[in-house]
Amino acid sequence: MYKIFIDGSAGTTGLHIYDRLSERKDIELIILEEENRKNIDARKEAINKSDITFLCLPDAASIEAVSLVENENTAVIDTSTAHRVNDGWIYGFPELTGYREKIAESKRIANPGCHASGFISLVAPLVENGIIRHDAALSCFSLTGYSGGGKKMISEYESDFPDKKLKTPGMYGNTQKHKHLPEMAKICGLEILPVFCPVVAPYYSGMQVTVPLHGIKKSDVEDVYREYYNENGLISFYPDAENSGTLYAGEFSGRDDMQVSVCGNDERIILVSRFDNLGKGASGTAIQNMNILMGIKEKSGLKF
Repeated sequence: MYKIFIDGSAGTTGLHIYDRLSERKDIELIILEEENRKNIDARKEAINKSDITFLCLPDAASIEAVSLVENENTAVIDTSTAHRVNDGWIYGFPELTGYREKIAESKRIANPGCHASGFISLVAPLVENGIIRHDAALSCFSLTGYSGGGKKMISEYESDFPDKKLKTPGMYGNTQKHKHLPEMAKICGLEILPVFCPVVAPYYSGMQVTVPLHGIKKSDVEDVYREYYNENGLISFYPDAENSGTLYAGEFSGRDDMQVSVCGNDERIILVSRFDNLGKGASGTAIQNMNILMGIKEKSGLKF
């Protein structure tokens, strides 16, 4: 039976991983007492006893935690930004060509960012198939629920007397230096960072990422998605999105899968990815990667 440790289990992502794993009978969770949760010696012991450790920590703490690993058999799945573009780490996006096999053989897996997951799901297959050029200058609009901001943001939105400005959507990352941009470009094989507009809105969870394109044949994109995303992973192609009425960003809240779509015509199209920022955008993918490491069905214990 695999021994699993969640370092940072009190954070939003850690709690969601714990909730999904706590009822599973095929693993053993290593749990520290509350007084030892931040004790470096206790954490080090737990990490090295584990077969798989999830790091649900800020970047600096994740880097420190990796330095504690002495057991060569311990695999690490890091949900922070710290290692996503680092050599020696495998980007944990199993649906990309060849990545599932790399994940299965790796001991160092960097879990994707939430906004990045939506962008990469839409753009990477098209770059790989020559529909989008490597030197394309793209833009991306991403709408997310406030749970993506962690405990502090959640408490602000859910307080008894929230600031009235929180009742409306808010643009952030306005300096074009958002932490997800490097992985968005590198994993897609883009030479130019996209113009990125993330927006947080007053609902708990759910994400909708869009990428507009000009002059690309809609059916060509649909054909790529239809072939690229199959039943093996957690991403599916929805061919009738533009005829289904309004597309709601929170429709996949509480789920661990993702849906990609194409709307528009051969002059102008919008690529759309919908999923839960806490599911396929965080803890769902982390557990999917764990399942792959364990050699079991990658959808085990997930909601879709």
